[in-house]
Amino acid sequence: MARVVILGAGVSGHTAALHLRKKLGSEHTVTVVTPNSHWNWIPSNIWVGVGDMAKKDVVFPLAPVYRKKGIEFVQALATTILPHGDAASPQGAVEVRHTSPQRSGEVERLRYDYLINATGPKLRFEATEGLGPDGGHSVSVCTADHAVHAAAELDKVIATLKTGVRQTLVVGMGHGMCTCEGAAFEYVFNVDHQLRQAGVRDLAEVIYLTNEAQLGDFGVDGMTFVEHGFKQSSRMWTESIFTERGVHSILGAHVTKVDPGVIHFETLDGASHTQSFDFAMLLPPFGGVGLTALDRDGRDISAELFAPNGFMKVDADYTQKPYDQWRAEDWPETYEVPGYRNIFAVGIAFAPPHGISKPRTSPTGTVIAPSPPRTGMPSGVMGKTVAKTIIDRISGKPDAAHRAAMSRLGAACVASSGTGLRRGSAATMTMFPVVPNYQKYPDTGGRNIKGTRGQIGLSGHWLKLMLHYLFIYKAKARPGWSLIPE
Repeated sequence: MARVVILGAGVSGHTAALHLRKKLGSEHTVTVVTPNSHWNWIPSNIWVGVGDMAKKDVVFPLAPVYRKKGIEFVQALATTILPHGDAASPQGAVEVRHTSPQRSGEVERLRYDYLINATGPKLRFEATEGLGPDGGHSVSVCTADHAVHAAAELDKVIATLKTGVRQTLVVGMGHGMCTCEGAAFEYVFNVDHQLRQAGVRDLAEVIYLTNEAQLGDFGVDGMTFVEHGFKQSSRMWTESIFTERGVHSILGAHVTKVDPGVIHFETLDGASHTQSFDFAMLLPPFGGVGLTALDRDGRDISAELFAPNGFMKVDADYTQKPYDQWRAEDWPETYEVPGYRNIFAVGIAFAPPHGISKPRTSPTGTVIAPSPPRTGMPSGVMGKTVAKTIIDRISGKPDAAHRAAMSRLGAACVASSGTGLRRGSAATMTMFPVVPNYQKYPDTGGRNIKGTRGQIGLSGHWLKLMLHYLFIYKAKARPGWSLIPE
């Protein structure tokens, strides 16, 4: 009998659990450990954050799904990995602290034969003074509850606008090392859409504040694609959307502090600035969740398994070298932790070897550069890929290793505003591969022009709406769920 333990029930962890349970015999156990009782389809938090969807439309309880599929569910926070076991057993173990009301605070050690770290990120609001909805002065859409709060604050601003009082709304990044620029891009245009629907757009100044050096970077060094027979960059494409919608931008910005109604930030030229606001949705930087690792004698070996940012090291090249010397093949393929053939890290939990966008530093030494995105489609593919590797190894193929390198994976991003079938629009982008290969595709920004596109229109909005229902159906493990691609 083999015991597989998965830390985290986001896109990567949940996908891995479903595929493992589908293929492994009942004599093997699959256990999911997560501090949350509900699954959240995070891409649709954007719509919750403007009031177009309710929280109940983007979350559902995990326990019934796992009970139905025969997956053990432990509502707990993983704190420590013991890859060599402990004095009681040589089998690997993970220490967890229960978060369910029935067992809150109880500490337990779970044994494993295979471990998947899919914990996702820690939302590091504390990295910027005054950032975030909990004790800070900005809102967020990173969780469903944050999105509900953001919608309520946006409603207040719209109510004020209806009295004829001008308002300033800022959407973007709350730190110079943030990722998920695509989410902020989508949210700013949903805010714009709501203001237009309310008839108050002319009284509102909407500002997009980002750590990107130029619009259209999205943390992936931009894209080159063909539209109507003409080659263009994502920068030109994105700038045209901002101009059409009257959204102003502040580029290359690192937010240093958020006071009530005032954002303090530094730009790439080293200058300090302030921006007043009545509403600010600023995303936090991500970090590892704070897992530690101990050897059999209780010595701390966290530095062996984790990068300084807390993300787990996998089969990537972490050699320090100049940005222009990095290659696509330096990115991981199997997501196996070096030296531990039974431990994997997927989704946001794995440590990227380097940034995709060119790193930039201000004259004061502040690094202002988007961190690599690892969410959505690639996360699901990673989860399934690692599940297939574990299934094969349990089935008697010890050298099996399925591969899903981001340097060979494509991804799609659909930024949509509005939720109805007859109203709304979307900017739809696809890229192949996610991590550019400048040696293979030197003339098209490191990507295959045939798989990299950008479109705007109602059809993209329909696609986003369809994906919302499809992926929630899939996540609930409804009949035929495995036929829906990651």
